[in-house]
Amino acid sequence: MVASLLITSLSFAQQQYKPAFDSIDNSKQAAIDLETVIITPFKQSPERQPEIKGNVLFVGKKNEVLKLSAITANLTTNNAREVFSRVPGVTVWENDGSGIQINIGVRGLSPNRSWELNTRQNGYDISSDVFGYPEAYYNPPLEAVENIELVRGGASLQFGPQFGGMLNYVLKRENKRKFSFETQNAVGSYNLMSSYNSIGGTINKFSYFAYNHSRSADGWRENSKYKVRNSHVFLEYAFTADTKLSAEYTNMDYSMQQAGGLTDQQFKENSRQSSRERNWFGAPWNLFSVNFDTKISNSLKSNTKLFGLIGERNSVGFLGTPNVMDAINPSTNDYSNRRVDRDYYKNFGIENRNTYRYSISKSQNTLAFGVRIYKAETRRQQEGRGTTGSTFDLTTLEKYPRDLNFTTENVAFFAENQIQVIENFSVVPGVRYEYITSSGNGQFGVSSGTPTPFQNEKISRSKPLFGLGMEYKIGATNIYGNITQAFRPVLFSDITPPAVTDVVDPNLRDASGYNADLGYRGIIKGYLNFDFSLFYLSYNDRIGGVRQFINNDPSQGTFLFRTNLGETVNKGLEGFVNLNITKFFGIEKTYGNIDVFSTTSFIDSRYTDFRINTVTGTAPNAVISETNLNGNRVENAPRYIHNFGISWSITEFSATLQYKTSGKIFTDANNTATPSANGVTGLLDGYKVMDLSAEYKFLKNYNIRSGINNLTNENYATRRAGGYPGPGMLPGEGKTFFISVGAKF
Repeated sequence: MVASLLITSLSFAQQQYKPAFDSIDNSKQAAIDLETVIITPFKQSPERQPEIKGNVLFVGKKNEVLKLSAITANLTTNNAREVFSRVPGVTVWENDGSGIQINIGVRGLSPNRSWELNTRQNGYDISSDVFGYPEAYYNPPLEAVENIELVRGGASLQFGPQFGGMLNYVLKRENKRKFSFETQNAVGSYNLMSSYNSIGGTINKFSYFAYNHSRSADGWRENSKYKVRNSHVFLEYAFTADTKLSAEYTNMDYSMQQAGGLTDQQFKENSRQSSRERNWFGAPWNLFSVNFDTKISNSLKSNTKLFGLIGERNSVGFLGTPNVMDAINPSTNDYSNRRVDRDYYKNFGIENRNTYRYSISKSQNTLAFGVRIYKAETRRQQEGRGTTGSTFDLTTLEKYPRDLNFTTENVAFFAENQIQVIENFSVVPGVRYEYITSSGNGQFGVSSGTPTPFQNEKISRSKPLFGLGMEYKIGATNIYGNITQAFRPVLFSDITPPAVTDVVDPNLRDASGYNADLGYRGIIKGYLNFDFSLFYLSYNDRIGGVRQFINNDPSQGTFLFRTNLGETVNKGLEGFVNLNITKFFGIEKTYGNIDVFSTTSFIDSRYTDFRINTVTGTAPNAVISETNLNGNRVENAPRYIHNFGISWSITEFSATLQYKTSGKIFTDANNTATPSANGVTGLLDGYKVMDLSAEYKFLKNYNIRSGINNLTNENYATRRAGGYPGPGMLPGEGKTFFISVGAKF
């Protein structure tokens, strides 16, 4: 079977590209300790956090821990569809195949750069501005990641108010040996080349770890080549076994060619085509963190993180819809000038977390509490007149019409208390208090040659959040529940609408609501791992625009008034089950581990109230009519997401075959079914995708990994875009292949 898979993979690769095997190191760790897998058959399934870990309470919260060393998947290109297949309810947007940005959402929330989640690396923020612009332009290469931790909406008290919860990438460390070296080198379809190399170790009280990851490819679609580099260094000194000081720094830089969107007709004719060879995107990113861990007493532990980010978002291109060609103008014999947009980010913060254990009678209780101070600054320059060239050139020929400065300041306090009512039953009340100030100033645009100043906006608000969780243990299983408030602050984009004629409501409020979970999970007799739950997510005060007459006079035209308009409710069922068949029949020592798994989610996401206006006629006879989208489905929320898979591991070999099916989605709040001529709106069909990955280990330290994504070459799309990364339908990738050789010493 090993030979068959590798021969098939190599044959397919020769059809896709001519590999350039200059020098591939025979190196990288054996990612799976197979003896351990046999003893613990559920290593390929999500684990769950203990009740207390790292000064964080997880009691009563729905959570998953993905151990990547135990998952056979395409980590080379950060294939989120494979990696998150064992977590129910995860929507993945597949803009391109680079894997540079992971776009996921949960429970029908938007996957756009994971902005409904509090995204972290090793416990600190990695997004641009967690309140004003919470988009994650960075995620670490998954070959460098040990675990991915996901906590649903119940995380809002300890981590922040996002509706989706907390997503944390935990990087690898080497704590057992003085020196270790790991390497993994891959080639694949469309000139994919990837190399990951790391060193690490512990010498007496000093620990270190560093890696560099470089990856490039031409991409499955036309005009979608990319090049990315990720570097990281970590240093730690242990004063005692309980007191440690560490520092780490991460640097990422990349450039991506943006193939842009397609109309539905173009998608049917050839989903790999692109007419946007001049569109580029890049985001240099720098992250740093200083971490201090100490055990003050047997009852009190404390952790303090100082963290910061310096980054940019840079794009240049022609942003017309896909039914408008980016063509040479015969009168100038040149292309039109491209648009240049640039953001500059600086943020820093300090976060302190503590746990205090205490006893009342015979019950053991734990109080988790902490404080956070955070400040972020964003410089936003948009609509610059760029060159007529085709390269990644950010040169502008005149000043930016839009030049804005935004600042966010935040102070937060939180406390959650695990109270052990009886030996098997705990309740966890909690509270978080947020004080946020958001301000902006600068130039909004230029109208008829006259600069339009941005009205100095300053929004200050205090937000108390409350929550209550519970957990009842029944042997190796438990019933859990949680209801926790959440909110989404007014974003920079909410107070800077597209047109200078638009007006922002001075009383604009943050979106607010709550998450509720009720579930049953655990492991039964060592071969069945499961988690089934119901969820309810209320999302109120959504922001939108309504048309109004200028000075209430139909003869003067209309303007768009941005205000709080709507409410949505997402509710449904999430289920995960993993059955180890060979363990069930007691034949795992002979046949290895055969696991079948399934994640299912049924999602009902609807508007319960959302006012919109339509304008008919022209001035002075224009008429504004108001309707309500009550009952419409929330855009980009599939009605179901199911994953089914089978994994087999024995001694040196492991393989996973998985199948994903996702339901249809509307791409606008109006639930427009018929696709627009420009491909920006319209119903998107559901899709079915199959992936195969395998690993063979030899000579103790070496491995060969291989896989085929989209095994049946399904033609599908997961999203439409109105702007970046190019208006129109964005296809998912067709069949692609990779093979890598690695080792660890």
